Amino acid sequence: MFTLYRVAPDSDTSQHETPAPHVFVLFGATGDLAKRKLFPGIYHLAAASRLPEDYAIIGSGRHSPGTDEEFRDAIRDSLTTFVDDLDDDIADDVLGRLTFQTSDADDGKDLAKAVEAALEDLGDDAEKLIYLSVPPSAMEPMIAMLGREGLADDARLVIEKPFGTDLRTARELDATLKDVVTEDQVFRIDHFLGKEAVQNILALRFANGLLEPSWNRDHLASVQIDIPEELTVEGRGSFYESTGAFRDMITTHLCQMLGFVALEPPVHLDALSLRNEKAKVFEAMRPMDPERVVFGQYEGYLDEKDVADDSTVETFVALEVFVDTERWQGVPFYLRTGKALGAGRRTITLTFRTPPMGRFGENGYGPNELVLELTDSPKVSVDLYAKRPGPTMDLTSSTLHLDLAEDDPDDAPLEAYERLLLDVMRGDQTLFTRSDEVDRLWQVCQPVLDAPPPTQRYAVGSWGPEDALSLPGPRGWRLPDA
Repeated sequence: MFTLYRVAPDSDTSQHETPAPHVFVLFGATGDLAKRKLFPGIYHLAAASRLPEDYAIIGSGRHSPGTDEEFRDAIRDSLTTFVDDLDDDIADDVLGRLTFQTSDADDGKDLAKAVEAALEDLGDDAEKLIYLSVPPSAMEPMIAMLGREGLADDARLVIEKPFGTDLRTARELDATLKDVVTEDQVFRIDHFLGKEAVQNILALRFANGLLEPSWNRDHLASVQIDIPEELTVEGRGSFYESTGAFRDMITTHLCQMLGFVALEPPVHLDALSLRNEKAKVFEAMRPMDPERVVFGQYEGYLDEKDVADDSTVETFVALEVFVDTERWQGVPFYLRTGKALGAGRRTITLTFRTPPMGRFGENGYGPNELVLELTDSPKVSVDLYAKRPGPTMDLTSSTLHLDLAEDDPDDAPLEAYERLLLDVMRGDQTLFTRSDEVDRLWQVCQPVLDAPPPTQRYAVGSWGPEDALSLPGPRGWRLPDA
């Protein structure tokens, strides 16, 4: 059931205000996410002078990477790999603040002592940011340990998806969290929401009188949210075997983007207003119909490491969903994502209704489309029709392009994890997922988990199973581009 939160929004923090001193506690500090995203993100924030003047970083995990110096050397290697033009002085400063302390769900006493010592060194105004990048099976026991050891007291707690694996486990995770922390301490991270292009959906829609009046069922025939990937599971077979594309992408990233597209105009662009409106969208979503869902698995998946020989886990999902509000009643939203597809893109396509009467004939005439390319620097295009030069009234198609990188060459957007880490330090929950959103999305998705469609094979480099290609009807998907 939708809950209208009425807690006071966080105070308005200047975009350039230096955060208070922080102790960053990174669980999973030797893992892939930390090496690819978290430590490079911290480095970039330091390079941009966005970190506190005083801070400490404590990595933690079950197994020690060796001495602190050996741990720093390993992280330096990852920075060299994932950061272009690494500045050695900045890297030295970040790594000089880095230590490691082993811990697990059964024993966090030594970690608690290390964190307490770091807080004392930083002063009375120091704050804790705890980042839990751990497997789903370890999430609840680790949260319980944080509560037992007092580590969660007055901390901001960042947790990575999946937020459970179905409605029951999501509620169990939420109950565990509520035993330890309050909702305003929890930051459920969805890195897609940290991307400039996703946030630009709000600006594009609400700042332009040309678009907002037509952003509804009277003018739009359908919406596509399409996130194909060229990459295979790339050694993440164990993760995919336990999760699959539906849990990994649909219940989180794609539904969250749907929420941004479909929400009503918020009173303010703050955490309280935006998340209330997004939660209303999810409350209005119809539970998914398994008959309108297509699962696929790319040829060769069974040969991946840590994949069962008879696995039916889906690496591809395409589906239709509806939002039963006055604005969107009857407008289908088509969501598609998958591995080993024909391109790597992040595209939202709004298809407008075709003007009636066919006064220009039927050949080569179709609906206008507004296309949002969710690249690091957003790109927007609009397909229009105009008269072809000449003596007859023939139409020709043309496309208007908006490229923010070209229009603003000084644009330097933060990478998603950089932006989200900065928001956690500020206590700004706008781009993070709230507990009622998570619960409702699992309700919407549960029918598919209860009665999953058969998993169909598809060729690497294709666009998925044939049944998925025809899901949006005769016009098909925007991708591949017509």
